[in-house]
Amino acid sequence: MISSRAIFNHMVEQRTAALDSVFHALADATRRSILHEITRHERTVGELAQPYNMSLAAVSKHLDVLERASLIERERRGTSRVVRLNPKPLRAAQHWLAYYEAFWSSTLDRLQSHLESTQPSGQTAGKKEK
Repeated sequence: MISSRAIFNHMVEQRTAALDSVFHALADATRRSILHEITRHERTVGELAQPYNMSLAAVSKHLDVLERASLIERERRGTSRVVRLNPKPLRAAQHWLAYYEAFWSSTLDRLQSHLESTQPSGQTAGKKEK
């Protein structure tokens, strides 16, 4: 019998691995640029390769990383391979980042309040009187 704890751990490990692959894919500027290009509309591999000074094979390797992270879907149409965005994994990354955005916003708000409370009256934080 499989325990509920084992199932939970497996689910967490799967989500963590998926999120790790998304951030790995987004860590490269070329891959981020490719994703940006396909947000507008799907493109062929050749169209995606045009702006870069690299071979189709090199672009294909970038697409492999994006595909392993489930950020793109590729489809063969005749002699071309069409690439389209799959935004669902980006939502998971955005949710993860939202936690830290809230943390930093709260921390910076507290810092600002502290700095304002320690300023002499009539002076605002970050600005010196002349």
